[in-house]
Amino acid sequence: MIETSHYPPLALFIDGAWIGAKGRRTHEVINPATGAPFAHLPLAEAADLDLALASADRAFRLWRHAGADQRAGVLRGAASLLRARIDAIATCAVLEQGKTLAEAKTEVLMSAALFDFYAEETRRLYGRVLVRPTGQRSMVTSEPIGPVAAFAPWNFPINNPARKLGGPIAAGCSVILKPAEEAPASAMAVVQALVDAGLPSGVVQLVFGVPDEVSRHLLASPIIRKMSFTGSTVVGRHLARLAADRTIRTTLELGGHAPVILFDDADLDRAVPLLAASKFRNAGQVCVSPTRFYVQDAIHDRFVAAMSERIGAIRPGDGLDPQSTMGPMANIRRPAAVSALVADAVAQGARLAQGGEPIGQGGYFWQPTMLTDVPATARIMQEEPFGPVIMTARFSSFDEVVEQANRLPFGLAAYAFTENGRRANLIADAIEAGMVAVNTTAIGAADAPFGGVKESGHGSEDGPEGVMACRITKAIHIA
Repeated sequence: MIETSHYPPLALFIDGAWIGAKGRRTHEVINPATGAPFAHLPLAEAADLDLALASADRAFRLWRHAGADQRAGVLRGAASLLRARIDAIATCAVLEQGKTLAEAKTEVLMSAALFDFYAEETRRLYGRVLVRPTGQRSMVTSEPIGPVAAFAPWNFPINNPARKLGGPIAAGCSVILKPAEEAPASAMAVVQALVDAGLPSGVVQLVFGVPDEVSRHLLASPIIRKMSFTGSTVVGRHLARLAADRTIRTTLELGGHAPVILFDDADLDRAVPLLAASKFRNAGQVCVSPTRFYVQDAIHDRFVAAMSERIGAIRPGDGLDPQSTMGPMANIRRPAAVSALVADAVAQGARLAQGGEPIGQGGYFWQPTMLTDVPATARIMQEEPFGPVIMTARFSSFDEVVEQANRLPFGLAAYAFTENGRRANLIADAIEAGMVAVNTTAIGAADAPFGGVKESGHGSEDGPEGVMACRITKAIHIA
């Protein structure tokens, strides 16, 4: 039995106070390694949301005037606390989301690095002075946009909340965060680090609840000035419509279906281990996961053989087991969804080279899977599988693969491997995606914008863009 004694009591955080489950509706938190519930999460009612809104409004009127040193001190202090508490936070993430302990610890460190970067960005909120005749001044400045409603998914239960909180806090905004109900303790730990680092009461509210109830209530309020959402394209469209009713500014990081282009001069000895590690981390439940592998004819079979060997070495298992190199999928919905996509691909002529079945050891485990020669008409080539599945298709020419890579309405991440410098430049320019990685899979960093184009959303988190997304531009003219 998995040890859960260190898992904290679950609570909402509203108006500077933790509020437990007594007398409230609750949501069962499931351990994906066992499929069994082990905790109960309180869900917010309308009155809780009204209190959170009022508190965020009051806190914004104070926090917007906080100096760079105060904002930076809170963020830097929270980063230090996250690092100090890494073992406890990572263990909670494994219990509720399933990823391996090593991956969860990496996620804690990513969140700390992001807070440290945002701490420095508080000093770089520059404006500019325009050229005017003597005695006149025209300036362009920025100021905090106001209270932010932020919605985070379950796949990165530590880093997603950190992203949603860090940018607004650095910008001088208050935030009402609704993370995923599947993984609440991880988000609580991020909020607790900020509070313990000296964040004033009310600047952050943490609520859980029935998603549609919470989103409709928050986005209908005149207090909310910005909405940030990470999740599926379908839900993102719905929230964007709600935000549009009040002309709320939005940042949307939605679904992807990342193409991977391997030209015939690719260094497979380097590319294969990089791609295998990136594809199967978090059991493939990553929005920027390399997914559609377009492999040039001359190296296709060699790539399949090398990747098959890598896949065979993956050890699925409980994320707290140090021998495991891939954890379970996060919830009961994911294995069924992946199974349907794999079955459809095989029915349409794809070859199942590896895996393709659930692992019958309890929980939501799925074999690392590779499908080859998958037709473009297969559902899995249209719909993001969000699971541990690689699909390959062959290509001959540059123009052909660009057309295939860009044919879907998604444009979050893309990858390419080639040893030809000119081709690297051309493919980076030709791909329609918010983030393109050439000869690497490192596509995110604290100082780099993270976001997509087309139906993968708009706006960016991380980098200076993540702070400026929470500020508005003001022109001031003095004569």
